[in-house]
Amino acid sequence: MTKTVCPYGLWPSPITPEYLSRGKRLAEVGWDADGLILVWLEERSDRGVLVCVNNNGQAPRELTNTLSVRAKVGYGGGEFTVGHGYVYFAEQSGRLYRQSVASGTAKPLLEAFGYATSPCLSPDGAWLVYIHSYEGTDIIAIVDSEGKQWPQKLATGADFYMQPCWHPSGKWLTWIEWDHPQMPWDGTRLMLAHVVTENGQCPRLLKLSVITGDTHTGIFQPTFSPDGMLIAYISDQNGWSNLWIYDVNQKTCRCLIKEPADLGVPAWTHGRRTFGFSPNGQHIYFLQNERGRWKTGSVEIATGKISTLTALSDYESFAQLAISPTTSTIAVIGSAGTTPPQILTYTPNAEIKIHTQAIDEPIAAERLSQPKPIEWASPSGGTIYGIYYPPTNPDFEGNDRPPAIIQIHGGPTGQRDMSFSSTNQFFATRGYAVLEVNYRGSTGYGKAYRQALNGKWGIYDVEDAVSGAQHLLDCSLAHPERLVIMGGSAGGYTVLRTLTTWPGFFKAGVCLYGISNLFTLDAETHKFESHYLKSLVGPLPKANAIYQERSPIFSVEKIRDSIAIFQGEEDRVVPKDQAELMVNALKQHGVPYEYHLYKGEGHGWRKAETITKFYTAVEAFLKQHVVSSQSL
Repeated sequence: MTKTVCPYGLWPSPITPEYLSRGKRLAEVGWDADGLILVWLEERSDRGVLVCVNNNGQAPRELTNTLSVRAKVGYGGGEFTVGHGYVYFAEQSGRLYRQSVASGTAKPLLEAFGYATSPCLSPDGAWLVYIHSYEGTDIIAIVDSEGKQWPQKLATGADFYMQPCWHPSGKWLTWIEWDHPQMPWDGTRLMLAHVVTENGQCPRLLKLSVITGDTHTGIFQPTFSPDGMLIAYISDQNGWSNLWIYDVNQKTCRCLIKEPADLGVPAWTHGRRTFGFSPNGQHIYFLQNERGRWKTGSVEIATGKISTLTALSDYESFAQLAISPTTSTIAVIGSAGTTPPQILTYTPNAEIKIHTQAIDEPIAAERLSQPKPIEWASPSGGTIYGIYYPPTNPDFEGNDRPPAIIQIHGGPTGQRDMSFSSTNQFFATRGYAVLEVNYRGSTGYGKAYRQALNGKWGIYDVEDAVSGAQHLLDCSLAHPERLVIMGGSAGGYTVLRTLTTWPGFFKAGVCLYGISNLFTLDAETHKFESHYLKSLVGPLPKANAIYQERSPIFSVEKIRDSIAIFQGEEDRVVPKDQAELMVNALKQHGVPYEYHLYKGEGHGWRKAETITKFYTAVEAFLKQHVVSSQSL
């Protein structure tokens, strides 16, 4: 088949801004206690909707149609739990609700007071433990599952709490907690407490103890075994996020899977899961990250024997692993480079069932770009990692070399993996090469790689972004005069910082809710990250000179390249004054720029109309400033 010659970046693509706005985000999945009903969360535009399906072959049906399911503690997550025929969920107002999975309407369990997340139902279905946040104070709280009594405090005193989990007998509770200035991947405590209920009163905690963890060890997802004899958890104490178990009777810990690979993820949001026990408690199913490509496996607890679930090998990224408590059926959100996210279930030695997918009208894989992990050498030594998307369109070919978009993820403790990226496909199918840079500081390559950015934010991330672009140039995969750097949040900071330190290297920058002033960010950001800069940059006032030097707002006069800035008006993480200070400075220094402020949006886009506007604006900006100079 003969292809039509068309300049890179101008190829017609079936992935339009409107097409992207119709997609939904699959955020969570969970089983009822009987293992027969599966519930998941779909984020449709700015609404969160719970959907359920049972094993009788009926079609999925919506559980919530008027309320929006969305937790708002920190970055969110931990929206719901299921048990005894009911789903308990956090509504965007901050209240917890109870909803029958059979029929009926939702009932509020709490008054409108603060924000709740991570509901966790007791084994007998009588009590609901949850995380509550109000005016900067976080606690573990408890309420009866019918909402007849006033909620009570269970655990207080720590700055943060996550991932509460009941013992199968209901007599013990475990959770994660930590204090400033640590982030949850820096240092946490794995806690265990005895649950006491007297004379029908609200339970209380006794005998609180620290099982493991400290200010230098990140613990993740404590989970009791079905018989209650073990607590499984993820710990990075050996340099990788490996799977450990704690023997409740012997009070001993041992590493169950000790490999140079990460089995956990940074707890940026509540409710994240990467493993689960089989119903008989003899195996643990797990997810494992190998340089951006995920795989599923199981480990026999008694022997440590590991098996790979080869039936799921067509998928390259997984999230929110959930095991049916009765049938060993695995539910998970799975995707791959050319496969949009899906809610799927798999019973060993049976077929995979797909219950829903993020895109109702998926595009054929051959029309999409197939990403691949790549590596390159850092100028200061060591290996840097990334995911490369070649420009792909079966109907068109370009001339010369393509423009390239260097994508910088947020966090900065994030990672771009081999999951489906509608954003990167939007660009690659138009003729852009795309490189996702997993710079030093990223997750997925061990603790040392993640910690390398400490004290070096604004240096190593910039260096790795530039060296990644240079690697594409050296391999003749990009045009030297058509390089773009793009990123959001911490990635947006790297965009601004790179444009001030490497003026002229990139043709243009696209900055989404990026950070321009480290001083004001330290003073204004939300509680979760209010001490984060101490490790990334340094403590104030001692590090005043470093904050000054690395804040892009104080070096605007060095920028020579066109820039588009996008900001949510209601952003609590990176307030809009970060963008507007930068815009005013760009205007004063005559730097070509665009500024787009989206009403009703926070730290990222949820509304369908915003998504349409955003991609339309970015495409127009790149046509004007990057690809317009190509010879037709």
